[in-house]
Amino acid sequence: MRIATWNVNSLKVRLPRIEEWLGDMQPDVLCMQETKVSDDAFPALTFMSMGYESVHHGQGQWNGVAILSKVGLDDVVSNFAVGEPDTDARIITATCGGLRVSSVYVPNGRSLEDAHYQYKLRWMAQLRSHVAALSSPTDAVVVAGDFNICPADIDVYDPAKFVGATHTSEPERAALAELLDWGMIDLFRTQHDDAKLYSWWDYRAGDFHQGRGLRIDLVLGTKSVADRCTWSVIDRNARKGQLPSDHAPVIVELD
Repeated sequence: MRIATWNVNSLKVRLPRIEEWLGDMQPDVLCMQETKVSDDAFPALTFMSMGYESVHHGQGQWNGVAILSKVGLDDVVSNFAVGEPDTDARIITATCGGLRVSSVYVPNGRSLEDAHYQYKLRWMAQLRSHVAALSSPTDAVVVAGDFNICPADIDVYDPAKFVGATHTSEPERAALAELLDWGMIDLFRTQHDDAKLYSWWDYRAGDFHQGRGLRIDLVLGTKSVADRCTWSVIDRNARKGQLPSDHAPVIVELD
């Protein structure tokens, strides 16, 4: 089973590229973030014509998450399963081919002094509660998406430039670590321990071509999923060409 996550940064802008990529890569499950369309405008029929069932949780021009699946799509939960619903469309969960899959778009945080940063920390705590409410560490669970957190300094092109900034702060990393401690494993890192492997590059200043990136798009899985993981990659080619997203897809393959 091939599972991918991709912050597409607008379906309206990127749909032809997404269709081409789906045709080339043929993932069984794709988690998308920043669709930036309402539920009514989500192109479900387009994806259906390519063999994908789909679910979408959107709010118009901001945020938006989706799951596409060729292996079944059941027991859908839009938003959080526990606690106060998020006013932003940032999480959707479904069962696909025996896996409990969540597509997540974690808040950016903006700056350490911004109220959005505290929202980000609360959001991560609620994500852990959401996963724990719907499953146990012994289940086959995948949480994939744009976490807006670099798990370690190896995931940052220049850690010194991010001291006192979001994405690398200790409270953010601790919040991610709590999810890992619950029973999740960073599947990409089970296959790769190299530096300079990033999934996001700023559009400005030629950052992609200069290698100034961050690894903030993650596919997390419980141990039973990690034990099945045989291959993973960040598809840099999808970040090239005309009108790319600023994120590259992350793909994992399961036995």
